[in-house]
Amino acid sequence: MKSKMPKVIKLESISEIHRLLGLSSPMHPLISLIDATKSKIDMSRLPESYFLIFYKISFITKLHGKFKYGQAYYDFDEGSLLFTAPNQIIGGTEKYEDNEGYSLIIHPDFLQGYPLLRKIKTYSFFSYDINEALHLSEKEKTTMFSIFNIIGEELNSRIDNFSHELVISQIELLLNYAKRFYKRQFLTRQAIQGKLLTQIENLLDDYFQEENPIRQGIPTVQYLSDQLHYTPNYLSDMLRSLTGLNAQQHIHQKLIDKSKELLSSTNMTISEVAYKLGFEHPQSFSRLFKMKTEISPLQFRSAFN
Repeated sequence: MKSKMPKVIKLESISEIHRLLGLSSPMHPLISLIDATKSKIDMSRLPESYFLIFYKISFITKLHGKFKYGQAYYDFDEGSLLFTAPNQIIGGTEKYEDNEGYSLIIHPDFLQGYPLLRKIKTYSFFSYDINEALHLSEKEKTTMFSIFNIIGEELNSRIDNFSHELVISQIELLLNYAKRFYKRQFLTRQAIQGKLLTQIENLLDDYFQEENPIRQGIPTVQYLSDQLHYTPNYLSDMLRSLTGLNAQQHIHQKLIDKSKELLSSTNMTISEVAYKLGFEHPQSFSRLFKMKTEISPLQFRSAFN
């Protein structure tokens, strides 16, 4: 008999989250900092699977057990930051033993009237997977503790227009530090990432050699990320830290390299080259080639000959 999949619960208000956790009503209906560093909060009281209509930033300072993301459980290191965007399926811990940390929950409406409402969508780590969380050094932990404490102090005082602005600025500061710390994380893992470039090169070579382009079209970022077990955003950000190019640009570079090889060593027409590489329309191939090389495929072939 198949096991029944847990029902995914939609949590639509911060008050509802507080009530489920046995906490008093939030000071503000659109934002809350749940502080589990000073008092125990039983996170297992949350539904087994749920999604929020909010942004959530979790700073886990101490965790025993496992954290649920989607339908799987993951071990989670202490001193880690996890970012989730509205409508991502998450879940509680498998068990609860003296877990500590902060959860900052932000309704998008709290950001109304501020540039951060639009800018927050540009922070790609909100769509990273849980195994791509940010793991902080001791110095970085101190920085994050400071920011979370300032936010907590403001939210626990009387909320006014000025404190609202201060909290917004602290959230943006937190996100900018996270962006910097992620870059440090990419750089400190260069030994692993050095292999990544070889893996991508091999994957793309195999893709073109096996006639996949004719059957499936141009290789996509999603294809690469699936093969390498990364989310598309995390893969692109890692590559950008190494080479300055995102995953899509790496694919384009490989397409140009392959097209130059075919144009210079075969008698295939421009259309045949385009179809062999996976382009549905030859015009799309010619446009990409000219954009990347500043000459047309025909001009390249003529100059080469």
